Amino acid sequence: MIAMTEQDLQISEVVEEQRSRLRNFIRRRVPNEADVEELLQEVFFRLVEANRLLMPIDTVSGWLFGVARNLITDLFRKKKPANFTDSVNEDEEGELVEMEDWLPSPEAGPEAIYVRHALLVELEAALAELPSDQREVFVAHEIEGRSFKELAEESRVKVSTLLSRKRYAVLHLRERLRSVHDELIRK
Repeated sequence: MIAMTEQDLQISEVVEEQRSRLRNFIRRRVPNEADVEELLQEVFFRLVEANRLLMPIDTVSGWLFGVARNLITDLFRKKKPANFTDSVNEDEEGELVEMEDWLPSPEAGPEAIYVRHALLVELEAALAELPSDQREVFVAHEIEGRSFKELAEESRVKVSTLLSRKRYAVLHLRERLRSVHDELIRK
């Protein structure tokens, strides 16, 4: 068994002391648990790397949270937000079903036109149920095609906040429209 150096022991102690707080910090900002774990590991990897390079760190806790904050920002910059119409649901084979696939084709006759119209009316009603900040972000991004960067600059709201608002809007709309769709299709 290889004996741990004093540096290794110090790093192990920091990891043990800070792991829970740091995970909670990341989890509050990142919805995907796999991303949370990956970011947590990357923060600790950078601590080990900084230690080996003998980088001076005044307060380890502050440094760790600063690295985590930067990694979260990088994550949101890299990930393109999913559009509501891109991945509303999956079919039995795991294939993505687009919103347009949920709507009956207008060429399918009068009944299909009725169902399509009813679904669109329900979409409008579901949008009206959303808090205004979620609705505004959803409409601006999905319908108007505006970028989150543009919206952030215009509203002086962080991109991460806008992403979160849109995510909650999408979750609500998916659930609300799924039940309405199922009800109309069964008729």
